Parts: sequence; structure tokens; C-alpha cells
Amino acid sequence: MKQIITLLAAFISIGSLAQNHDHPCSASKSRQSQGKSDRLSPAQMAKTEQYNVVSYELDLQMDNLSTHIVGSVNMHATTRQAVDTVWYELFDTFNISEIRLNGAAVNYARQGSAIKVPVNFPAGQSFVISTDYDGTPPTAASNPLGGAGMSNKNSPTWGNQVTWSLSQPFSAYEWWPCKQSLRDKADSVSVKITVPSACKAGSNGVLQQVVNLGNGKTRYEWKHRHPIDYYLISVAVAHYVEHNLYAHPAGSPDSILIQNYIYDNPATLTNFINDINETADFLEFFSEIYGPYPFRNEKYGHCMAPIGGGMEHQTMTTQGSFSRTLTAHELAHQWFGDHVTCGSWADIWVNEGFASYSEYLMLAQLYPGDQVQEMADVHSSVMSSTGGSVWCADSLNNNRIFSSRLTYDKGSAIIHSLRFQMHSDSAFFQGLRNYQAKFADSTASGIDMQAMLEEASGKDLGPMFEQWYFGEGYPTYSVRWNMVGGDLHLKITHTTSMPSVTPTFTNDLEIKFKRTGLADTTIRFAIGGNTVTYIIPNPGTVSLISSIDPNNWIVNKNGSTAKDPTLIVTGISQLEESEQPLIYPNPAQEMVHIEMNKPGNYRLTVLDPKGRKVCAQSFSSATRVDFRTMPPGIYLFQVVDAKGDGKTYKLVRK
Repeated sequence: MKQIITLLAAFISIGSLAQNHDHPCSASKSRQSQGKSDRLSPAQMAKTEQYNVVSYELDLQMDNLSTHIVGSVNMHATTRQAVDTVWYELFDTFNISEIRLNGAAVNYARQGSAIKVPVNFPAGQSFVISTDYDGTPPTAASNPLGGAGMSNKNSPTWGNQVTWSLSQPFSAYEWWPCKQSLRDKADSVSVKITVPSACKAGSNGVLQQVVNLGNGKTRYEWKHRHPIDYYLISVAVAHYVEHNLYAHPAGSPDSILIQNYIYDNPATLTNFINDINETADFLEFFSEIYGPYPFRNEKYGHCMAPIGGGMEHQTMTTQGSFSRTLTAHELAHQWFGDHVTCGSWADIWVNEGFASYSEYLMLAQLYPGDQVQEMADVHSSVMSSTGGSVWCADSLNNNRIFSSRLTYDKGSAIIHSLRFQMHSDSAFFQGLRNYQAKFADSTASGIDMQAMLEEASGKDLGPMFEQWYFGEGYPTYSVRWNMVGGDLHLKITHTTSMPSVTPTFTNDLEIKFKRTGLADTTIRFAIGGNTVTYIIPNPGTVSLISSIDPNNWIVNKNGSTAKDPTLIVTGISQLEESEQPLIYPNPAQEMVHIEMNKPGNYRLTVLDPKGRKVCAQSFSSATRVDFRTMPPGIYLFQVVDAKGDGKTYKLVRK
């Protein structure tokens, strides 16, 4: 039987190529928009923040053979302050036939992609700007700044030609007039798409009606009644067939439609139907651990398009193919990325890191065992280079925003480490549900996530975020050990791959020991510096250190492990006889009293039978612990003085 113990004792602080793990979601987004968008100047961006978008109404004419658009878009908005101009964006190659303000044609000015409409509005004024336009969106080749907000391509595998949008992070303005501001979600959006009658057109929300217009044209009318960010509004047009199924999350009064637009090729749906149908299992599982599916009164679904991965368009992901990890990743974005969106691209982790970790959680739940290799591959990817921060300092660099190694893999890995550091799955998942509830339909940052996890666990996660989120690199651990009498003396050291940025990692660490005549035991250590030492009383005779971080909680490399007959830990010497505490009664059922022979500065830590810290307090001469709510078992009482000298005592709770 495996034994796991947590040790939080005093310590002394002393100063090959990995496997690639390219993430398909990262690849599709990076290829889709290679460089910076033709965005507004800071002064122009400030002008756009003078009003709030309320809703968008898109009315588009498209087909599946080109990206050409004929469109009319209404932007409903309300001023935040008195304004004399309203600014928004549309790529400068589009022809604008007319702009109307509250239904009346108005003059306007264009400065590159910026559109300026003169107004004279007080604070709190509601208005509608309508833009009629037509033209062909830019491609990556024609736009020197990069971009492909709208693409057209033939699927090389299935032979279907598709026109589809992908606006993340800056390319919505390349196909429709809009305000590109993460923190200003529209309350709703309607999208009408007129297409050749042989095609179907997918978009956000509920398909309200399909109108036969005659002359070989059909209009698909979609309506989404939830807050939505600009880059999550989408269209996809192709010869599709529709394949629908339903999810039934526990506790939900209604089933949830999963609506899929699949290439109209007899082999396509046959090939993917089992993978597509698993979406229901994933949705039910994520609803259980993250909270109810945010758009359960509308739908979830997919539109196929020839991209290398997927894009989490709200309620209807655009996806190139179907595999369980890709589908789970994009679905998880409906919670992390859509329902709650990063407040800036520097904090893309709260979108992509949690969607990536959802792949691991799905495998652990539905394909137990497969998640082990998944996390091993993630760690190998992270350590394929020595540096790099999860926090994205260059938030205008698309390739950095969607770095497979840093945003996706290291982002996923540090969530796994945070879960370990919190030492409570119930607190971890409660923190994620609290995050969804507090920031519902809005935006949040990595620091907001930290606050939610700290609130749920009662732990200070500041060092974890400083070292793993804002910091760079990873540790390499080495361990020396020796048996002295019946006690295990241990010295744990670590170096870091980026010592100039992050010289020390202070996360907990598990070490697995082989013992003579006893089962293997895994002990959890608090790592407070680059060198820490421990004395573990009476653990049994240790014969070998079989593994550092056996459950792969921490991104790390292993240095050396060796028995060192000369190692005698002196940093945690036993208390002098005159300082020995009196701990009574033992066994105990109610109050346990601790009394010292002489006053001083002492620290008491109590660990339960599973190695969890249940009490930690400072005292000078006497203190007590309430055992009335503690379950029966053997508890460890660790008493340490101001010099770090201490001893561990066993106490039985009857």
C-alpha cells in the first residue's frame, strides 16, 4: 500500500532534446494571423473607449467559393461620456457605400482602417451606426501586416471548399466593421448570412430561421443573446450536412443541443461520427467540474473548415477535424475564453492554459491512464527550451501570444502544479467555479485567477505565480540521504534553468522512497530555498530514492540521487532537554495541550494521518489544539524553536 506523507519542517536556505508537443489550436491561430494587425493608434483607441457596444447586427452576402463580402452592420452603442466623434475599424480596402447614424446618412472620415463619424452626444446617449460595405478581405499575402480574418480554401482531405472567419486576436476588422476591445463585450449579436442554396452557413447562438429567398439564395438567421467579445463572432459557409445530438448534464433541467455542420461528403461524417458524439460526454463532464455550460439555453456545435486545429467561436467552434483532445480543448474554451475572457492578450493563459489543462482532465476522467503520457509530453515540450514566461509581455506578437510551448503547454503544466500546491482538489475546483461565477460574461486576468484560488484554498499562491507565471525556467532537483540511527537525514538541492530571472522555486515536492521490508512511501516536502534539509523520524529503513516528483506535478529535471554516509543534518537538531515540550493527553479525544519547559519563540505544525497540515501556530510557552473534530489516527506534532531546531512527536487520536 502506497503511503504519502507531507512534511512541513524547518529548513535551511542556502544560496537532451525534448519531444515536440505542438498544439493544433496554437498552430491554427498562429498561421491564421502572422503579424500585428493594422490597429488604431493609442489616441484613436482611447476614442473608442468613450462608448460601450450594446449589440451588433451583421447582414452578409457570401458564398463558399471566395471571401468576397457584401455586408451591412449595425452597431448599437451608448456613450460613456460626452463625445464629438465615434471611432471604429474596418480594413481600408473595403468600399463603403454609406454610413448612417440613427438611420440618417452622415459624412465620415477614414484614416487607414479607422473610421471617424462626427457626433454631438452627451454621456449616456444611445445610438446606432450602420455601415454598408463590400469587397474582398485581405489575405496574409496581400496584407503586409499579416492577417486572414476571412479565408477560403478547399479541404485537401475531403474536397469541400469553405469560406470561414478567424478573427483572433486582431482580425475581426478584416471582414466586418467593429470595435476591437476585449473589455467591451457586446450584450448580444445577430448574424444573417445569405448564401447559395446548396450551402449552409453557421454562426453564433440559435438558428432562428432559414429563409428561401428564391433565385438560388438562402438566408441563415442566427441570434446569440449572451455577452460576446468581437473576436468570437464567426461565420462559416460550405456544402454542409447537419448532424445533431444532445448532452444531458447532471442537474440540468433541459438537454443541450450540439449542432454540427460537417462537410457534405459521405465519408466525412462516417469517419468522425464517434469522435463528434463524444462531445456530449465532454460537455457533461466540464459542466460538473466548472459549473453549468454557460450557453445552455442556446447550443454548442462545430463548423468544419480546413484549418490545422480549432477556434473556439462562441457556441459554434470552427474545427478542421475531430480528435478527443482537440474537441475537449475547444469546448473547454466556452468556459475559459468565451464565458470569461482574458482582459488583455498578455493574460491569454486564462484562455489557453485552462483549455489545455482540460484535455488532461478529460483523459483522466474518461480515458484513465492516458493522461500520464499527456502530461509527460507537456513537460518535455516546456523543457525543450530553458526560458520563457507564461505571462505574455509582447501582447502584439501573435506568434508569442499563441506559443505552443509557453501559452498552451507551460500554461497547462503550471495549473497542474497549482492544483498540487493547493493540496485539495475540492478547493481547486471550487476556485475555478468561483472564477466562472464572479467574472461571468466579462473579462479577467491571471491575478484574478490567483485571487480566486487563494480564496478557495486559504493559501498564499503569490510565490507560485511569481515563479511559474511571471518567472521563467524550471528546476533541476538533486537529493542526498543517509540513515542515522532510525532517522532519515535528507538534503534536497535545486538549480534553475534561468537563474538570472527565477533563481529559486519554492513549490512543494514529492520524493518516493524504497524501504526494506516495507511498502514504498512517497513523502511531500516543503521547498523553501535552493537547499533544504530534513530529519524524518523513524520512517523505516530507506534503501533507495526511486523517484523525484513521481506523479509529475512539477516541470523539472532530475539531477543526482545518492546515499551519502557522511550526511548528518545539523540544521534541524533536536531541542535541548530543557526545551522538550510536554504534550498531553496521548491518546487524545478533545483538547491537546503543549507546554514548554522554558519560554521562547516556538512554532507548532500538526499533520493529519494523510500528511495534510491541519494546524500551524506560533506560541511562547503553552498552547493547545482542539481535537474534537479530528478523525481518528496518528498525528505528527512538529515543534521548532527560533533557531530552527525542533523535533517531531506522534500523537494518537482515539
